[in-house]
Amino acid sequence: MSDKLQKIIDGVSELTVVEIAELVKGLEEKFGVTAAAVAAPAAAGGAAAADASEEQSSFTVVLTAAGANKIAVIKALREINPALGLKEAKDLSEKPGAEVITGVNKANAEEAKAKLTEAGATVELK
Repeated sequence: MSDKLQKIIDGVSELTVVEIAELVKGLEEKFGVTAAAVAAPAAAGGAAAADASEEQSSFTVVLTAAGANKIAVIKALREINPALGLKEAKDLSEKPGAEVITGVNKANAEEAKAKLTEAGATVELK
């Protein structure tokens, strides 16, 4: 790997989750692309789609609404993702549809969902 690429990787590794999300959006706008994963073409029949959802191994926890007790939700967000600062967690809690964590296994996703739900937030797993 070239030194130039290594410097970029090192710089990105020092960013917070919120900063990385902003970086991705900026790159998408600059180059007119999207960072969404490419979905494989669906196989014939609904049974294939059902099998694919049963085999899902990577989950995203999405905060749909913070609820009335925002302080508890902010604390839960910081507990789930210790890299979040207070302001970043507050901003995340005020943004409907915000992805809290991505690419985690089902157990971690369920644990994060339980913590946020207990704090009064509305959460969904994708």
